[in-house]
Amino acid sequence: MNTELTGIIATFLLTLIIAIPLGKYLAKVFAGEKVWTDFLKPLENGIYKLSGINVKEQMDWKQQLKALLTINVLWLVYGFFVLIFQDKLPFNPDGNPGMTPDLAFNTIISFVANCNLQHYSGESGVSYLTQQYVLMFLQFVSAATGIAAAVVLFKAFRDKTATQLGNFWEFFVKAITRLLLPLSIIMALILTFNGTPASYEGKDQFISVQGDTVNVSRGPAAQMIAIKHLGTNGGGYFGVNSAHPFENPNYFTNMVELIAQVIIPIAMVIAFGYFIRRKKLAWTIFGVMTIGLFLLLIPMISSELGGNPALAKMGISQTTGAMEGKEVRFGPAASAYWATVTTIISTGSVNSMHDSTMPMSGTWQLLGMMINAFYGGCGVGLLNYFIYLIIAVFISGLMVGRTPEFLGHKVEAREIKIAAIITLLSPFMILAGTAIASYVFTNYGDAAWAVQPKAWLNNPGFHGFSEMLYEVTSSNANNGSGFEGLGDNNVFWNVLTGVIIFLGRFLPIIGPVAIAGLLGAKKFIPESAGTLKPDTKTFALMTFAVILVLNALSYFPALALGPLAEYFTLIR
Repeated sequence: MNTELTGIIATFLLTLIIAIPLGKYLAKVFAGEKVWTDFLKPLENGIYKLSGINVKEQMDWKQQLKALLTINVLWLVYGFFVLIFQDKLPFNPDGNPGMTPDLAFNTIISFVANCNLQHYSGESGVSYLTQQYVLMFLQFVSAATGIAAAVVLFKAFRDKTATQLGNFWEFFVKAITRLLLPLSIIMALILTFNGTPASYEGKDQFISVQGDTVNVSRGPAAQMIAIKHLGTNGGGYFGVNSAHPFENPNYFTNMVELIAQVIIPIAMVIAFGYFIRRKKLAWTIFGVMTIGLFLLLIPMISSELGGNPALAKMGISQTTGAMEGKEVRFGPAASAYWATVTTIISTGSVNSMHDSTMPMSGTWQLLGMMINAFYGGCGVGLLNYFIYLIIAVFISGLMVGRTPEFLGHKVEAREIKIAAIITLLSPFMILAGTAIASYVFTNYGDAAWAVQPKAWLNNPGFHGFSEMLYEVTSSNANNGSGFEGLGDNNVFWNVLTGVIIFLGRFLPIIGPVAIAGLLGAKKFIPESAGTLKPDTKTFALMTFAVILVLNALSYFPALALGPLAEYFTLIR
């Protein structure tokens, strides 16, 4: 056990050692300062010229969002048709079939939105062409989209008053050329040398010890696995994701993949402070997020190392903890760490089966996705935290009888209304989506559908409710992980989660960027004795209280019906 905990501590410390200087580097890159990767400028200029982009043309926040949404709609259309007709396209040595329209609808929205919820099995559901030229491509550009949106927020607060917020296309291209692509190449090489396939050969065949002929999928896996983690995408090349021995061969690759999915979210927080020249604010935000991580991680590890109470009552020894659904090469502690970071960061990859974790572990996983702001996804984690921050500013202003201000800009009715809408959006979609699914399952179980609702769940009762709640929560948080006891590849779940993924991705981007643009354009107000500084411990505590209260009020009843009820049933 001590060795497992040491591995977790070492992984987290290595993450910080990489993420902090990476954040300083990103601040310089997006500020246009001189950095060592400037040798890539000719490549970037070539992309701009080929695409007809004038990066010197400044955009306001509305133009930024127009560019972001337009290019994402284009990717939706392109990817949808490739998924449907992939069986008729090249690079399909295993003969995988084309997707049904509802599955293609869900899949393309999921990957465009950086969610990577997969209602298909990776190695048998898509061809090599689709894996690389649709899904892996989208893992790069969806991550770059989130980063570029966050940089727009950076620009709004760098100067005293700002209406022109840089060029979206420049931020987008640099996020790929200066960050995602170089790191992905390094990580893919590490995975390849540790046994992850990186070829274009079809299935391999071997004879097992029992004498059975086994067909083993392979292909260009290392490339996709690298960007799936660095871009906080999470979509697995293989059906069982990073629990697969090809996708995650050993403890070293497990550490590499854990580090990869956390470094950019942390780096973006550090970059924010350095970019706007308020380093203390960055460390304050980082502190709140890190405390949030540990408040979820510690009970998660305790829950998994404690084992299953039902087995303990039977007198079965569980010296290694709760091992159901875990890979022996990782163990419950490393699996608990992965389950925590993958749900708070919106990566959604798994190295164990979340459906088999203890009920209280499911509570912490769900809560991490419901909050969706402790580090969060590439760029969007900071945008989500910004909404909580603005609400904390507003409440604090009311408490001291002063017009709320953030970084020298008055927070007025319009900004608060946007923040309120975005804050209410997540609980509405999660609770309404779960309620609809529960209603259909309960009242229309025998409906004459291709997949009857009564066949959705492998687990009845509280755990079955948790499976549906988790699926909707994961979709809204752009996470993509699942309890996987749910039969989700049917028209109902494909359409429901597809719509939730789309709204859960783009409205929380539009809201913070709009607020930042509106605030940045306002007249700068110098700090005075009565100014509430957002980089103090008091304000950090206030922000944490806002996060805690809002999510407790929104989600406690749903959690009580699912994982909490299951937990108390298990220990009674």
